[in-house]
Amino acid sequence: MTQRTAFTLTVSPKIPARLSRLEELSNNLWYSWDRATRALFSRLDQQLWEAVGHSPKAFLRRVDESLLLQAAEDLTFLSHYNSVLSAYDSYHSEPSRYQAINGIEARDQVAYFCFEFGFHESLPVYSGGLGILAGDHCKAASDLCLPFVAVGLLYRQGYFFQTIDGQGNQQPVFCDSDFEDLPVKPALHDDGSEVRISVRFPGRVVTVKVWRAQIGHVGLYLLDTDLPDNSEYDRLITHQLYGGNKTMRIEQEIILGVGGVAALRAMGIKPTIWHSNEGHAAFMMLTRALELVRQGLDFASATEAVAVNTIFTTHTAVPAGHDHFPEDMMHRYFEDFYHELKISREEFMALGHTPGNHDFNMTALAIRMSRMHNGVSRIHRDVSANICHDMWPQIEPEENPIDYVTNGVHVPTFLAQEWTDLFDRRLGSQWRSKQHAPEFWSRIHDIPDHIFWSVRQSLKSQMFYGIRARLTEQNLRNHGSEAHLERLLRFVDPINPNILTLGFARRFATYKRATLLFQDLDWLRKLLLDAARPILLIFAGKAHPADLPGQALIRHIHQVADMPEFRGRILLVEGYDLRLARRLVSGVDVWLNNPIYPLEASGTSGMKAGINGTLNLSILDGWWGEGYDGKNGWGIKPVSENMEDSLRDAEESRAFYEILQDQVIPLYYDHSKFGYSADWVRMAKNSMVSLLPRYGTGRMVGEYVQKFYAPASRQGTGYSQDNFAIARSIAAWKARINAAWDGVSVRRLDTPGKQLEFGSTMHFKLAVKLNGLQPEDVVVELLLSRQYNKTRLSQFKHFRLECIGPLGSHEHQFELNHVPELCGRQQYYLRIYPYHPLLTHPLEMGKMVWL
Repeated sequence: MTQRTAFTLTVSPKIPARLSRLEELSNNLWYSWDRATRALFSRLDQQLWEAVGHSPKAFLRRVDESLLLQAAEDLTFLSHYNSVLSAYDSYHSEPSRYQAINGIEARDQVAYFCFEFGFHESLPVYSGGLGILAGDHCKAASDLCLPFVAVGLLYRQGYFFQTIDGQGNQQPVFCDSDFEDLPVKPALHDDGSEVRISVRFPGRVVTVKVWRAQIGHVGLYLLDTDLPDNSEYDRLITHQLYGGNKTMRIEQEIILGVGGVAALRAMGIKPTIWHSNEGHAAFMMLTRALELVRQGLDFASATEAVAVNTIFTTHTAVPAGHDHFPEDMMHRYFEDFYHELKISREEFMALGHTPGNHDFNMTALAIRMSRMHNGVSRIHRDVSANICHDMWPQIEPEENPIDYVTNGVHVPTFLAQEWTDLFDRRLGSQWRSKQHAPEFWSRIHDIPDHIFWSVRQSLKSQMFYGIRARLTEQNLRNHGSEAHLERLLRFVDPINPNILTLGFARRFATYKRATLLFQDLDWLRKLLLDAARPILLIFAGKAHPADLPGQALIRHIHQVADMPEFRGRILLVEGYDLRLARRLVSGVDVWLNNPIYPLEASGTSGMKAGINGTLNLSILDGWWGEGYDGKNGWGIKPVSENMEDSLRDAEESRAFYEILQDQVIPLYYDHSKFGYSADWVRMAKNSMVSLLPRYGTGRMVGEYVQKFYAPASRQGTGYSQDNFAIARSIAAWKARINAAWDGVSVRRLDTPGKQLEFGSTMHFKLAVKLNGLQPEDVVVELLLSRQYNKTRLSQFKHFRLECIGPLGSHEHQFELNHVPELCGRQQYYLRIYPYHPLLTHPLEMGKMVWL
């Protein structure tokens, strides 16, 4: 065959003046949650819309000009176009409301750093839950008109596209994005020049271009090293999301953290609140400290000034999930850095130190250089507190400074259009402003059951159409026969979607136990093969290309699904992406989740399902541990964490089988004369009523504002006044505490009593050796509670002892007279810890002496 070179040329149409704002719409990711905008593009050329992966910008570069000219004269299209523009302009011209957000001032600006962002399939710079959560956080910030910018990396290759071959092997397909097709533009200075910054690496300087994406009111700045100015190697730094080795990862994190701060400075953006979503961006904190050292502060004072307005969110529930780098690598990249910080190598390495490990841990750095830290669910708060307990070595994990904000989902993005239309008709347009009002959402119960059910069935039909298309393409590529395809699709009937459909779709990590339902195949056969009450089980998801056990799970599912009796009843759908996810969470009847407790940090897919009337059947881990109320789905209490793995899996899979057999299947197929189960509809309504007002990102971002952003703003202002006087004072105070604390001790002067009549007074007298500290530097307190088997320290009442004065030459006497308020057996503790009224958290020093 003759060798030849293929050349490509894109001929872009001229957009008619009447439709000129299509370009503006294509460059604002507002379309990612406004379906009417996406529909506007797709109605011009549905086939092209599919071919460009639903990217409005790519669509406009390829659509035939004749179609645009026809649309400019089409009154129906123009009506749709004007309606979209009206909604767009109304959203973007809303007066800035951030002054009305309690605690956020006009001068405030939140800078949100994350390694990945998932808004829509047209901007593939995300891999999964972390990115989707970050994207939803930005969307909610836009909805609230919060002064907010985000910072990330612009990957030439985002996460891979997935195909699955005829043997069940995952085949990753990496495609380079054409940035001209993405909804991004170069960030520009006021004079029109492109924003570029430089980042120092060992022996070289890397040039970074800054791109801007618009998400409603919010700007997202993405950093890119793929420039002719850089070496071939350095051009690859931002090439692939989660690609490469440790060296590539640390260089990506340096670009994000160090380069991200430089980019904001270059554009004149002055954040007052800094938020690191995961530890990937923790070098941002070091960079800000270096800025202050260059202004004349010592490193300890600079750390305090940086930390008080910095929030760190961890999403990881296992210690191995936290990034860490070898000491010699850190030395190579940061030797000049810590010399400029005027600290020793040992002091620098201590910032990332964790006991028993010589690597530099990014989570440890993020915690030490921030003062507000949170997990992403109530359960995950405790998990994170235990993982990170060495950051506060003398504090019990349940009392350490880690807090939590349970994740949420952006309702306008993930609530199906059919529900939006129904709510407009039945609840009125005000439902959009009532997303966090539980009493309002109880009106869902007033929607007639048959109308509610028809929406659910319509969504299932749409999902079935999508699955049929994907499985047909999958079968054709794998050279499957028509007969085989017909057998696969026999239950996926969009015309008659009256089959109980269970969905499991998420990242195929081993702890998520995708194959738990295959523990007892005989029991599964009994459930799935019942002719009178059939079940369809749908799986979808990706495993990281380096995760061989995760890929083995996919093969196992394929093997079971390919058994003759399960063929067509268990489906494995390839190419899991945001579009398929939106279809599945709104279309299946039951959403399955069976992680190993307590390793599911949050798990937002179940929220997306629940707000669409899909019922969750899940282990009570992550968000479902607080979202399940007994009437909105099914929960499985996890067995003891100390149980052997095989026994745990057997016990929890049995619970799944039993709930399916005894509750889910009978409830679904308890059809009335109208063809559906009234009790099922009631539970689906309960799901929406209970979850819609609680698990939206509006509530989530509102909690971040009140718990963290507003306090960070106040503290940042206070610590920076008078040439950082408070920061210097706190740093000096902490140095004094650290130097003296090992010599602090406490002893009782009174004799502990065993019995006391109600109404009598307890007298506590303690002698405290302060080792040079002052009485006002500490809190000496009594913790008192009724004695129960597992009373948490947070449930104890606190009573402070007062200093009476010196006791001899080395001690001070502290006393308290207390009358117990309750009868019964009481349990109490006496302790002392360092305290300063300007600390962010009273126990942030991590020091405590118990009597």
